[in-house]
Amino acid sequence: MNTVSVLTEEGSAKAPPGRRKTQRAQTITRRTTLTFDSTGVARVGMIPRHGRAVTEFADLTQRSSTWARVGNRALAPADLVATVAKCLIDEARQDRPGGGSGLGIAVTYPARYADEQVDALRAALDAVDLTQAELVAEPVAAAAWLEADRGPLMPGLALVYDLGGAGLDVTLVRVGAGCPRNPIVGVSLRSTEFGGRAFGALIAEHAGGGLSASSVTESVADTIAGELRVKHVRESLELVYRCLRVADVTMADVDRVLVVGGAARPAEVAEVLAAELARPVIVAADPERTTADGAAILGRRAAAAAEATAELRRVRRRRVRRRAATRALMLSRRTRRRLSRVMVVTSMSAVVGFGTSILAVGDGVLVS
Repeated sequence: MNTVSVLTEEGSAKAPPGRRKTQRAQTITRRTTLTFDSTGVARVGMIPRHGRAVTEFADLTQRSSTWARVGNRALAPADLVATVAKCLIDEARQDRPGGGSGLGIAVTYPARYADEQVDALRAALDAVDLTQAELVAEPVAAAAWLEADRGPLMPGLALVYDLGGAGLDVTLVRVGAGCPRNPIVGVSLRSTEFGGRAFGALIAEHAGGGLSASSVTESVADTIAGELRVKHVRESLELVYRCLRVADVTMADVDRVLVVGGAARPAEVAEVLAAELARPVIVAADPERTTADGAAILGRRAAAAAEATAELRRVRRRRVRRRAATRALMLSRRTRRRLSRVMVVTSMSAVVGFGTSILAVGDGVLVS
């Protein structure tokens, strides 16, 4: 099992018509393993010659998921997943000016996770200072890539067929304008009977006993392997139809099929799905990183939205300060005008009184 992180810069999404993409997103792929040195510093993707690597912890739905003890701390599977995310994010930040300040972060999780598992992952991310990281379901992130790469899309349904090394996940997602905050329709279904490991076991069984899946793949003719893969994908369609039934829709309601996952590279996967489901099938050039690409797009959007909000607040604060200064200036001017009027009235009163006094004396009338 691998963990993929993608760092996208502005302009690395789909280019406008007539323009070419000038920059490819930075990608880091590591095996989902952890090792800790004597000081407790974690490293991702390493298999040490001496010592023990922590593995089999990424799926929080498994009760048998691995725990780890580092010093006086007991790390639950969610803590280990958050540690992996922290390591990869820190690695991606190293090459960014300013240490990656203002970086938008999105961390994906399987859509089948219950609220308690999502909450545990949220708490674990907060504990490693990733409070700004947004949690996104994997098919939602994949749909974000679809929108960015093929959009704008008309409102409709996309079937996300995620064929990974450890299993197959099938999810219906709303796409296009006006989709709700949680665009998943029905529930996401998973089966470990399909995927890279299951297909490797099928190859090994076909080739005969005594050989591992990795060693027999090259010994089996490509045509036979292709036939086995076609059969493998066709059998997985039962999970697709079950997902449709749970959501109370039919394949006629689905507009497109998005195929992602490391085991979805072979051409037979998309060919079988297109033929059997009679819907447009979309596969990225590197389907293993499609979900990570979508998460990076969402993270970048979140960062842009946060920056826009911060700029709006700065503009509002500047407006408030200008208004306060203007009011103070206007008040100062009004005060000066009022004081001037008082002085003029006072002077006029003195002149009139003095003139009257003279006239009164001139008329011979003196009041003592």
